[in-house]
Amino acid sequence: MSHPALAAGRTAVVMGAASGIGRAAARRFAGLGMNVCLADLEGEPLESAIKDVAKHAAVSDHVFGVATDVSDLDAVERLRDAVYGRFGEVAVLMNNAGVGGGAGAYQNNDRWRRLLSINLWGVINAVQTFTEDMVAQGSPCAIINTGSKQGITNPPGDIAYNVTKSGVKTLTEGLAHQLRNVPGCQVTAHLLIPGFTFTGMTRGARTEKPPGAWTPEQVVAFMEAALAKGDFYILCPDNDVTRAMDEKRMAWAMGDLIENRPALSRWHPDFEAAFAKFMAGES
Repeated sequence: MSHPALAAGRTAVVMGAASGIGRAAARRFAGLGMNVCLADLEGEPLESAIKDVAKHAAVSDHVFGVATDVSDLDAVERLRDAVYGRFGEVAVLMNNAGVGGGAGAYQNNDRWRRLLSINLWGVINAVQTFTEDMVAQGSPCAIINTGSKQGITNPPGDIAYNVTKSGVKTLTEGLAHQLRNVPGCQVTAHLLIPGFTFTGMTRGARTEKPPGAWTPEQVVAFMEAALAKGDFYILCPDNDVTRAMDEKRMAWAMGDLIENRPALSRWHPDFEAAFAKFMAGES
């Protein structure tokens, strides 16, 4: 079984498709017999991805790319027009474009603006550009937004990145609720939450995948199975972190508010022992 939007002859639009999870998803959609539009910044990585994904399609003409800066609403609208002009519909919209390298709470305003414009406004632009047309089609469709565990547990460090992914989580939750209340709507929304995945964003200076990381293909396979079950939260494990561990970490994070602990107490020295006991199931 699969989500009914993932079917031969339907059309998928993948943002951030030049590499990583986006490229793996585009390959998988092509392999299912779908029409695929790859959207990413103009350049060799996008051209390479288009050629790669076309090899996985039954008909290479069913794969094409549109250079798109997701932070530019006009560019996203041109992307929509190009896809509808070529295929007449969109069954899957995957908002996966994202960047890292943000900053702390009171540093680097320029980095904050860059991350917000791509990671959050890029998703907002796509949702606002595509959703009404997808609803109007009257056919099963899926909108998949890529979030992050960092947008849920908010580890210290790259606060700007955490904020953008927290925003994507909130946006996608609200989108799912709004769509459920549209009479006759067949569009579902989903939040993809990858674990540690070996991509261009996470590899750093490494040339080989760390043992703890998943490949982008593993994430996409997990996503496809979760979509088939109708999951909204597609919470991926990896080779080091199980779902049970993720659930406990997230429960502890919410406990900060409920128990009035210091913010991000998981990383506060006064709560180090208590958190370790909680994770071990001793409290």
